[in-house]
Amino acid sequence: MRARAAVGATLVVAVALVAAGVAVLGVLRANLSEQARLQSEVRARSVASKVAAGVRFGGLGLGEDPVQIVDRQGRVRAVSDDLEAVTGAGSRSVVPVRVEVEDEDDPGSVSTEEPRFTEGTARVDGDEADYQWAAVRVVTPAEESVTVYAGAPLATGTVGSVRDAMLLGLPLLLAVVAAVTWLVTRRALRPVEGIRREMAAITASTDLTRRVPVPASRDEVARLARTTNETLAALEAAVERQRAFVADASHELRSPIASLRTQLEVGAAHPELLDVDGAVADVVRLQRLAGDLLLLARLDAGERPSGARVALAELVREELAQRVGDRVAVRCELGPVEVAGSRGQLARVLGNLVDNAQRHAREEVRVTVREEGDWGVVEVADDGSGVPEGERERVFERFVRLDDARSRDDGGAGLGLAIARDVVLRHGGRLGVRDAPRGGALFEVRLPRAARSAPVRAG
Repeated sequence: MRARAAVGATLVVAVALVAAGVAVLGVLRANLSEQARLQSEVRARSVASKVAAGVRFGGLGLGEDPVQIVDRQGRVRAVSDDLEAVTGAGSRSVVPVRVEVEDEDDPGSVSTEEPRFTEGTARVDGDEADYQWAAVRVVTPAEESVTVYAGAPLATGTVGSVRDAMLLGLPLLLAVVAAVTWLVTRRALRPVEGIRREMAAITASTDLTRRVPVPASRDEVARLARTTNETLAALEAAVERQRAFVADASHELRSPIASLRTQLEVGAAHPELLDVDGAVADVVRLQRLAGDLLLLARLDAGERPSGARVALAELVREELAQRVGDRVAVRCELGPVEVAGSRGQLARVLGNLVDNAQRHAREEVRVTVREEGDWGVVEVADDGSGVPEGERERVFERFVRLDDARSRDDGGAGLGLAIARDVVLRHGGRLGVRDAPRGGALFEVRLPRAARSAPVRAG
């Protein structure tokens, strides 16, 4: 990752520097060209003014700057001193031609037209360079039309020097950028490497109590470390819960299996003493416990309910119709409410709550179904001793029995309420307990109502 970051940063900087260099060289070249144009125009107009004033070609004093005067016939009438060769001006010749003309008293004139600009070369006293030529037309006092060409150096050497300096400094600058990016990335990723090493150690040791180091900085790496520690804590809690679940399940299964084995061994030795009813009861109890454990395993694995529409009032009637000879009668107040979910799982929730209420009720169990805003509410109340306020969350834990004095046969395995809450949570609802209006406990299930436009499907 450090190498990719360094290479990426270097490439970005290289592209940016090349683009900036090209722009700088373009601006520099344009400025130098404009400056050369201005100089050549000033020089050409100065010479043209002298020609228009009647100064003879031989007495212009053109100096060393390249100047060439050409007439309409293309004849060179005057050149500057030491001009040995020229291109881009009016003529390639640097040898003036003498032409006799009559003197006139009237002054000449310089053309007001914009000068023409061309680029070319000139060799002055053995030194050849690039020049910007400005051409200005002028009429002499003898009414002879000539064109003055004056050149100014383009200073291409300056552009070349700047370009060479950029090319020389670019590799060094890119090397510095790559080195700095490497070091900064290495320093920034050092906490990530610490997190990786600790995670590898945790994986190798399977010790989920360990945590990764959290850097003091308040950046993304620190948030990653905190999130990793939160994940480890959740994983540790899940593993501990799984271990406790396995241990409790083993303990709960041991009793019916041991009882059933004892009865079968006694029956094998003494057939007349075999308690068939007791053996069947143990098998039924074992079957129910196994079913509860399998359902909890599916819920822990993330099983999601279906989206079928379930009429809660109809579900309550069907569930209560299956109960014959219950110790405590169940009274109902049912309203038309539909929710989305698994009909079988919701029936299991209702059955577990009614079983729990009948187990603790004295004379009456009441089931109420009503609509409350966007929720479908099912309440199961009994007139028993109720649930102490400090135990109202603990009753939903697995394998928890608040009444230690009651037998396992009467009190069950302590999974009914745990299964009920897990199923309700999977349906996006809530399950809680509070005091019933007539004393005892009231378990309230809240489930999201089904959308009215949803299709009706069998549960």
